[in-house]
Amino acid sequence: MRPWGAWAVRGAAVALAAAGLGHTLWHGVAEPGTALAFAALVALGELARRDHHEHRAAAGHLPAEDRRPAPLGSAAALTYALLGEAAGHPTRHGALQTVAVVFAAALAAAVPYIARGGGHALDLVARRVLTVAFAAVCFQPLHHSGRLEDLTGRGPCLVGFLLVLLGLTALCDAVLAAALARAGTGWPYGPLLRDELRAQLGIGSAICATCVVMVLGVAVAGLWALPVFSLPLLLTQTSFHRITAIRVTYRQTITSLARATEIAGYTRPGHARRVAALSCAVGRELGLSERELTVLEYAALMHDIGQLSLVDPVPAGATAELPAAEARRIAELGGEVARRAGVPAEVAVVVELQADPYRRQPVAARIVRTVNAYDDLAAAILHPGGSLAALEQLRLGTGRDHHPEVVESLARVLARGGRARVVPARPG
Repeated sequence: MRPWGAWAVRGAAVALAAAGLGHTLWHGVAEPGTALAFAALVALGELARRDHHEHRAAAGHLPAEDRRPAPLGSAAALTYALLGEAAGHPTRHGALQTVAVVFAAALAAAVPYIARGGGHALDLVARRVLTVAFAAVCFQPLHHSGRLEDLTGRGPCLVGFLLVLLGLTALCDAVLAAALARAGTGWPYGPLLRDELRAQLGIGSAICATCVVMVLGVAVAGLWALPVFSLPLLLTQTSFHRITAIRVTYRQTITSLARATEIAGYTRPGHARRVAALSCAVGRELGLSERELTVLEYAALMHDIGQLSLVDPVPAGATAELPAAEARRIAELGGEVARRAGVPAEVAVVVELQADPYRRQPVAARIVRTVNAYDDLAAAILHPGGSLAALEQLRLGTGRDHHPEVVESLARVLARGGRARVVPARPG
């Protein structure tokens, strides 16, 4: 989806929010106590979300599971959209009031993130408005007209209907999230959508299950059910944040380890980070999944770690111009160092195979080899012609050394400014 598609998403959210606020202000708030309780819960859930975008990886990509909005806020918003009864009494709020309450709560909670420069928080608000509007429009008219009770009754059929509707809402949210990510990054839409759907199977399942339980609990016990059934999801959210913090720390450790070659003078300053950033951009272009991108990032950061085992450093750390046998020996040393460092085995395999002919390499190793060669060749000390001449030399090596598809993907990334977005590390 092009950038105009993202503006269409934002525009639709603004239009729905304006309609909801206008309708609510004109007709007044139905059941203000219920509306206030859900608004507070949505805001609390959004405020509990930590801004993981402040902890981007050195390669500049962020796994989908680290981008998830607040699960408690999502569950509270969807519960309000699907709430048909409270303490045995039918509710009277409609779809437009649902949109207004959720929009106001989500926007208020987004203010601290926006104040810190987190403009993406507005996109999360837009997604929340559109997904809640979808669920409310599908549920509220059926409930208020009485047709829903005629179709499902109050037993298992109602639960099944709610689960199906929540599944469709989760699909809607994944589509919107991928569209906004596509507009913001320029990455292919298909892999982004696939990663969003995979992430929905995790925390999304917990959100849907909690939402159904909260709808049924509030229908019987009233608003007192909200804190009771929100607690498990809040604990899940806390655990999720801890797991994400561990991932961020592990990524920072790998980045620090990769800088050892720079500090020791074996490679040029910023080389590992540039190769990692550009490799992940090429991996996105080729449609790699989030897990494959993580392996690619770690391998790219550590691709020169084998040079620490050399007695005589390679001039400027540029392995692209070395004889094939010497390059393979350094790669094998790097794989052994990576294994001893405790990185995942698949990362060590990529490091070990990066110097082999591309027909014997996995995709990640092909990418690392080509991007590493590009960064070496584009350096002024080796190739005064710069990036265009370096790309031309890579194309000449597609018979054995570099996979043609990887080279062309690299060319497309560079044409979009991928090289300019890579920030070199400061010398150690």
